[in-house]
Amino acid sequence: DAVWSPLVQSKAIVKKKLLPREEKEETAFLVSSKDLRKKCLAIASPVTPAKVRCCILIIFILVALNVVTLSTLVAVRNRETDVQVLLATCPEGWIGFGSKCFYFSEDSKNWTFSQTSCTSLGAVLAQFETEEELNFLERYKGPSDHWIGLSREPSHHAWKWTDNSKLDASFVIEGIGQYAFLSAYGISSGSGAVGRNRICSKTNS
Repeated sequence: DAVWSPLVQSKAIVKKKLLPREEKEETAFLVSSKDLRKKCLAIASPVTPAKVRCCILIIFILVALNVVTLSTLVAVRNRETDVQVLLATCPEGWIGFGSKCFYFSEDSKNWTFSQTSCTSLGAVLAQFETEEELNFLERYKGPSDHWIGLSREPSHHAWKWTDNSKLDASFVIEGIGQYAFLSAYGISSGSGAVGRNRICSKTNS
């Protein structure tokens, strides 16, 4: 017993030194377990009006975002389809805009020969009905003057298209000539004998 007493004493000392550490670990485990239980209880807690309103708001926001995204995608695809249809229905060398195809010539002729040239292509000298069409023609034609399908009798008669329909009064034509063309300044008029480029138009099909 005298021999083993130092060893027993050493074990007792080691046990005393380790015990506080073990107690701390056990205490930490208990604390973490309590935190976990609290979280679980919070998740499993009864449904409250505030939580219901929050969930409804989140669902509403998600649905709204999905609707906006789908609407945007559909609109983009529709525009792409419209462009493809226009390009597919206009002959080579013609430019589609709206429901029409337009041809911009590179050679110059007087107004009468320009109309004859357009007729040979199954079209007429360009006719437009809206500001959007006019703006498109003015942008696309470049710096050169181009004949369009407007003419009038002398003495300041009403402007008419080649199909004999009258020009909308909202369009202003500068000058005192009998034949209209697109210039850098908008719609101008002059002598039909002058050689100018031309714009032909026809309905796409």
